Amino acid sequence: MHRITVSARVNLSHVFWLRSLAIIGQLCTIAFVQFFFGVQLPLPAMLFVIALEVAFNGVTWLRVTQDRPESDLELFGQLWVDLGALSALLFLSGGTTNPFVSLYLPSLAIAAAVLPWYLTAWLACFAVVCYVLLGFDNVPLNLDNPANLFDYYRAGMWVNFMVSVALIVWFVARMSRALRQREYALADAQQRLLRDERAVALGVQAATVAHEIGTPLSSIAMLTEELRDIARSDKGLEPYSADLELLDKQITLCTSALARLRSRASSTGSRQAVSEWLGPFVEQWRLRHPHVSFELLGDAPQDLSLDDTVAVGQILTILLDNAARASRDFVTLRATPLPGYIDFEVCDAGPGIPPSLRASLGAAPVDSTQGGHGVGLYLAFSSAARLGGSIDLTDAPAQTAKGATSLESSAPRPRKARGTRAVLRVPVTAGPAAEVSPAAGSRGGAAAAL
Repeated sequence: MHRITVSARVNLSHVFWLRSLAIIGQLCTIAFVQFFFGVQLPLPAMLFVIALEVAFNGVTWLRVTQDRPESDLELFGQLWVDLGALSALLFLSGGTTNPFVSLYLPSLAIAAAVLPWYLTAWLACFAVVCYVLLGFDNVPLNLDNPANLFDYYRAGMWVNFMVSVALIVWFVARMSRALRQREYALADAQQRLLRDERAVALGVQAATVAHEIGTPLSSIAMLTEELRDIARSDKGLEPYSADLELLDKQITLCTSALARLRSRASSTGSRQAVSEWLGPFVEQWRLRHPHVSFELLGDAPQDLSLDDTVAVGQILTILLDNAARASRDFVTLRATPLPGYIDFEVCDAGPGIPPSLRASLGAAPVDSTQGGHGVGLYLAFSSAARLGGSIDLTDAPAQTAKGATSLESSAPRPRKARGTRAVLRVPVTAGPAAEVSPAAGSRGGAAAAL
């Protein structure tokens, strides 16, 4: 069984167009030397060979249009036919004395660029045999003025050189570009596979940790409830009632996040309108960071739906958590619709991203200056790529936050010329959501727990 090449379809289409140009060039050359140089050629035989080339090229075009990959052997046959047709035309026009005999070389260069070495070697042997035979037997050129033979030969060599250079540069350059594109695609696929393997490994670890902390978390929740009951009658614990209330809410968030992590394994995502999902999601995130000054800028886009609000919520939770750790006094979120996409822009007023970490973010877990290990951000990049989106991290521009719908304050607040701007871009669907998950707006805390 012969190896199927990725770029074979591109190569075969190129061979078709090159043969078409060769046929046109052969007809023009025959007409020119016949009428202007006074060379008497065996026109019926040469036109018959060209007619066979035209017929074969028509079959090649039908093959190019088929949705079936070509093999190296088929491409070898195409080039073999071209060398055979060239040999027949050279036999009818002087053999090795024809200045166009060196057109064997561009064909062999094309074969070397797109075929395995052993098939190229067979074509080279065929070309050498044809060249040797043409030196022994051919139809001599019949000139009206044989004294001008050298001038004709020199002009033909010049044209042949220009054609050979054009063919080699055009075809081989395009083939090399196709091969480089294939190599880049292969390297990109390997990088995505490595990233997915890391994400799967981290997911297994997350599931293991979730299973292990379930029992201790239940014990903490039970003790917190007992302390709250005691605080209602014990004057000594009464000042800590608010703290116990907050601790109970945080424990509830942790247990619900673990429950969502278990249910996420069997769910297929939840499609929901952005305007219905964004508000509850923000409210849920605010419970995780009650002391952070947060602003939701602008209004949520209407008539746009997310196909997987769970995954988007997890990514946004990670980005917002990172922003909250970087600066508690300023965190903003803005949703901006784009054609086919939506941008969720998260800004903070923290110290920014060190230049030494920019190239590593998203490629592997990286320890941050705030004490994190970068696992959440790594998972965010992987999840965004899996959704067909992207994450862009840049320095936040200096501006004033106006028109915010804040849960604490809507007054404008000046921004310092520092901080980080994280933009999550994900695909959206126009129109109302087909189905709405009641809990979709509150999901997203499980991945951020990493």
